[in-house]
Amino acid sequence: MADTRPARAVAAPRGKVITVRSRSPFRWALRALVIGYLFFLVIWPVALVARATFSRGLAPVLEALRQPDVIFAFQLTLSIAFWAVVINTVFGVIISLLLSRYTFPGRRALSALVDLPLSVSPIVVGLALLLVYSGRTGWFGQSLESAGLQVIYAPPGMILATAFVSLPLVIRELVPVLNEIGTDAEQAARSLGASPLQSFLRITLPSIKWALLYGVVLSLARSLGEFGAVKIVSGGVAMRTQSATLLVEERYQQFGPDNTTTAYTAAFILALIAVIALVVVTSLRPKEDSPR
Repeated sequence: MADTRPARAVAAPRGKVITVRSRSPFRWALRALVIGYLFFLVIWPVALVARATFSRGLAPVLEALRQPDVIFAFQLTLSIAFWAVVINTVFGVIISLLLSRYTFPGRRALSALVDLPLSVSPIVVGLALLLVYSGRTGWFGQSLESAGLQVIYAPPGMILATAFVSLPLVIRELVPVLNEIGTDAEQAARSLGASPLQSFLRITLPSIKWALLYGVVLSLARSLGEFGAVKIVSGGVAMRTQSATLLVEERYQQFGPDNTTTAYTAAFILALIAVIALVVVTSLRPKEDSPR
């Protein structure tokens, strides 16, 4: 019996053309499986949050957004996320260049250490920061507080915790791109008299800009939604150290229609910001730089 599966021509090296048989039933079954998995794991739960947010109409949502503690929580969250992203962007670029451009003893250990925040529970991160920066028992807490800087139960500790859990996101976007583009253009620029800074700004940075932007967006989304580590080091005091995620937990546990609406509203806004950021950066990304 003749093979009736559709075929397509694919360009091969040295001018040859090979024919690849497409397994359509398997391909569509695989797509359906993946879409179903994402639907039940991601799309459906987020859609239920949106539905619960507007279940009582738009007026309660607007009323919840006008509450002073809600406004403060979002201002604090955005401030923490901003500084965490700035820290991770600066050090992410430095670490990525170090891992991709230099060979040194302990390079593999450093690369593995970068992934540590992805494998360690955020609760452990918060407890570790307490041991280091707590004013009572921390190694540096008393010295910092005597100098007028409080880290734990204050925004600086929340920034440190958020920066820690989102550390790998920029690096893991940049390292593969830096390895792919190589060093030929950078070496040519330096041979023509360019300084390392000029070479980075004119050669390296334009080549990694979309990977850097995507890593920044992922880091921002992760920073906005951090809960565990921030809960440990902040104390969750309303109008002082209560972020949006901590506000969601507090209001949801208080029950009552007004409190649950506020919790759902805050959760929906956090999810909406993350989704909009991802959609915008994906839409603006050139097609040749998009994953295939």
